[in-house]
Amino acid sequence: MKRIFLFLLTNFAIVAVLSISLRLLGVDSYLSANGLNLGSLLVFALVMGFGGSFISLAISKWSAKRMTGARVIETPTSEAERWLVDTVRRQATAAGIEMPEVAVYDSPEPNAFATGMSRNAALVAVSTGLMHSMSRDEVEAVLAHEVSHVANGDMVTLALVQGVVNTFVFFFARIIGYFVDRVILKNEEGHGAGYWVASIVAELVLGVLATIIVQWVSRQREFRADAGSAALAGRDKMIGALRRLGAAQPEALPAQMAAFGIAGKTTGGLAALFMSHPPIEARIAALQAARS
Repeated sequence: MKRIFLFLLTNFAIVAVLSISLRLLGVDSYLSANGLNLGSLLVFALVMGFGGSFISLAISKWSAKRMTGARVIETPTSEAERWLVDTVRRQATAAGIEMPEVAVYDSPEPNAFATGMSRNAALVAVSTGLMHSMSRDEVEAVLAHEVSHVANGDMVTLALVQGVVNTFVFFFARIIGYFVDRVILKNEEGHGAGYWVASIVAELVLGVLATIIVQWVSRQREFRADAGSAALAGRDKMIGALRRLGAAQPEALPAQMAAFGIAGKTTGGLAALFMSHPPIEARIAALQAARS
């Protein structure tokens, strides 16, 4: 639940900054003074919806390095670092993408992630815990999984999905607010308190539903990245890496990178709707089914 809270908090903070900026520019006041102009409202919703999503994408590498303390390997200082860089370079070439930045971050938990603005300007990072607890074959499979995320354009895809659902959230939250203010509370001039309160409540409720959609897309992308790893590194290596991760049960990454890590927290019940990763067992079964 901590990862979900951080995910929602990050998007809320970005949206809040955009909302204040647009109010200072007079956009929100314009909508208020003119009742509910759907054309203007849609433009407003698009700016708000895609703005926060693409700001997150644009700063993803910078924020990932800051939050994890990842150190980009400019010049390898050990045989292990040289192997990491060479492996990612070979996989990137096979996947048809530019060489990503390769980084290592200090964490006892075995995990890794990929992020970046585009498939040709990405970052692939692994934890020291992953390097110490896995065999070379397993680490190779993990790297191939992250390179597959990059090659599949998953960062941009999720940003687009997030932008679309955010747009619908802003758009329909304000329509709901308008309905409550004008139809239920009978306010006839401008927007009253009912509009703002109802809009905020609707944003929170619709935002939760939007998160469920985004996390479902993220889980599908994990299956695809697993298949990409099987193609780049070998199916048995990827299955072995997943089994190792399942035994280790690594902690989730910070919210912004969670969807592109190799593993995340799994749970049951309604909370499963908010998981960025499918259960390890389901991922292994999917790889085994593909082989047969």
